[in-house]
Amino acid sequence: MGRAGETKHRDINYDPLPSQKKFHALKNRFKGFSGPIGSGKSQALCHEAIRLSYMNPGRLGLLGAPTYPMLRDATQAALVEILESNDIPYEHNKAENTFVMLDTRSRILFRPVDEFERLRGTNLAWFGLDELTYTQEESWLRLEGRLRDPKAARLCGFGVWTPKGYDWVYRKFISDKVNGYGAVQAAPFENRHLLDKTPDYYERLKSSYDARFYEQEVLGQYLSMHGGKVYVAFERERNVGKAEVDERLPLLWALYFNVDPMCSVIAQVYRDGRVTVLDEIVLSRASTYDACSEFLARFESHAGGLVVYADATGARMQTTGKSDLAILRDALKNYGQAEFRIPMSNPVVRERVQLMNAKLAAANGERLLQVHPRCTELIRDFEQVLYKEGSGVVDKDKDPKRTHLSDALGYLVWQECGGRGTVGEKGSRLF
Repeated sequence: MGRAGETKHRDINYDPLPSQKKFHALKNRFKGFSGPIGSGKSQALCHEAIRLSYMNPGRLGLLGAPTYPMLRDATQAALVEILESNDIPYEHNKAENTFVMLDTRSRILFRPVDEFERLRGTNLAWFGLDELTYTQEESWLRLEGRLRDPKAARLCGFGVWTPKGYDWVYRKFISDKVNGYGAVQAAPFENRHLLDKTPDYYERLKSSYDARFYEQEVLGQYLSMHGGKVYVAFERERNVGKAEVDERLPLLWALYFNVDPMCSVIAQVYRDGRVTVLDEIVLSRASTYDACSEFLARFESHAGGLVVYADATGARMQTTGKSDLAILRDALKNYGQAEFRIPMSNPVVRERVQLMNAKLAAANGERLLQVHPRCTELIRDFEQVLYKEGSGVVDKDKDPKRTHLSDALGYLVWQECGGRGTVGEKGSRLF
């Protein structure tokens, strides 16, 4: 063990990419690594954390992520993999979720940063945040204030991220760079290690992402993803067309529980991922009982069976003392083999919308979602649902008739077509 204040040296198996090398070389007090999926951001984050723990022997650092599941399953797991593959000794205090680096007696705190008020406290020598664009600016500012260890040899705050529009990270690190800040923007397709193992890695993503999302996530471009249309990939001429019920496939009925209007869509999904929306039911001042009656009037029976979808509020109680789900089960008890898929929680809106846009028009040009012309309200949703100005929040206030049908279809598509929205190169979901 070295003397107090002595910098320890240890060789690590790490062949940094050009952008990673530039990031580590930045001398700024606050620095960042902006890059597309697969650009090596998590490796850069963890290696920088290890480097600073050795540069600041005996001092305290912090690694954070937007949520605890992401911190545990992605950020912390990536660091452990590097430490153990290089035989770097450490101890894990599980009660405090802290690593002690045994070479230097430096400590690393692991903290979710979704509640920034909890980030007050002990002075830090350094801190690093994963997926910074999913972090509130207030959390970063709290940690800036904690970067004040008078015995630190190198004070540094750093973050890594995939672009997410012209947000606070873009302004602070890229466009209106604050004094003391520096950032590296990684080029797409730079990661030779990834491409050597999986040459078609990026090509595969073209079928999962719509064109704009592909530009952001895979090409690492900064785009205005806020304001304007939510379903930017929809084109009436290419996503609307007549279709017949396929008796071999189950009917998929997705409901949005709302009194006025009570909305639902009926669709079918093919094995190749194609989604056909056959009909919609829109009833003013109606109940779940009314929706069931209308569905049975239109689809009295179906040889392929029935699957019912809804958002997570399906278990709520009606004034009758029954939940929406209980009403559905009772009304459909004689409808062959009806299956119910009501989730415990709803998917993240942003990821659900991204999946819908990818179905409407993927980056590879495929359009796997077709709507029958009779679904006039759903078509209006696709054309008229907007984000609130300057935000990524869907505007549900401007027109009370909008969003219900597209939401209902979104819950169906999320469950039926994978619902594996990912964030960053680690494929980690933010919920």
